Amino acid sequence: MPVRKGAPALLSAGTLCAALLLTGCASPTPPAPAPTSASAPRPAPTSGDGRPAAGPPAAAANDLASAPVPAPRLPGVGPATQALVPDGTTQAFVVTGATADSNTSTATLYRRDPVRGWIKAAGPWPSHNALRGWTDDHTAGDLRTPIGVFRIGDAGGRLPDPGARLPYDEDELFAISGTGFMGEPLEGSFDHVIAIDYNRVPGRTPLDKERPLGDEKGGGVWIHVDHGGPTQACIALELEAMRELLRALDPAAEPVVVMGPASELAR
Repeated sequence: MPVRKGAPALLSAGTLCAALLLTGCASPTPPAPAPTSASAPRPAPTSGDGRPAAGPPAAAANDLASAPVPAPRLPGVGPATQALVPDGTTQAFVVTGATADSNTSTATLYRRDPVRGWIKAAGPWPSHNALRGWTDDHTAGDLRTPIGVFRIGDAGGRLPDPGARLPYDEDELFAISGTGFMGEPLEGSFDHVIAIDYNRVPGRTPLDKERPLGDEKGGGVWIHVDHGGPTQACIALELEAMRELLRALDPAAEPVVVMGPASELAR
């Protein structure tokens, strides 16, 4: 499922401090201040050994001026979408379509650096999504990819594990045949897959068929190997990009996929 998801008043102490100064600390006849000359120059600040104090080193000032400004949001992602990314997440796979009806997209993996904020970790890669584009109300057979922020934590495929840190289920049941929408062969599309937690039970093999929202809301939405054309609802990457993504994703980083058309993600 999508991960959709005053300061207390400060009391002034001015009156109390004034009262204390006027009572407990006051004397009946305060001593007269020492005479000073209005025209006398003010002494320059000095260091502990009497020498004039130096200003901040130029190098330190330059370091401050050039210090990186943390990126509080993922590139291309607006405040409403960013708010759906869990606080503990430090990896985000962002898939952006040009329009709501486009079936080609761009995919980039970002990581959250403690100092620099969100920075690119891998990609960008060309990708395919569903034939008819995107939707924020996915139903089975609509040929659109769900828009939103979803956890990704389970992987598998027909081929052996390429070095994934996610749990990986190697199984011959990932085999597929037939042709896609452009007449391209589908064989090999599920050699490696990552399950997107849309209408599924996390922690299970991507082959699991349970649909918590009901079958009418679709399911089996994966990131898988690109077959050279649009998908039913999945995100598809070229084989080497898919393997690189599998090796990069870390369960400890609580990774998510952030996906949709640019106009929606920018909200």
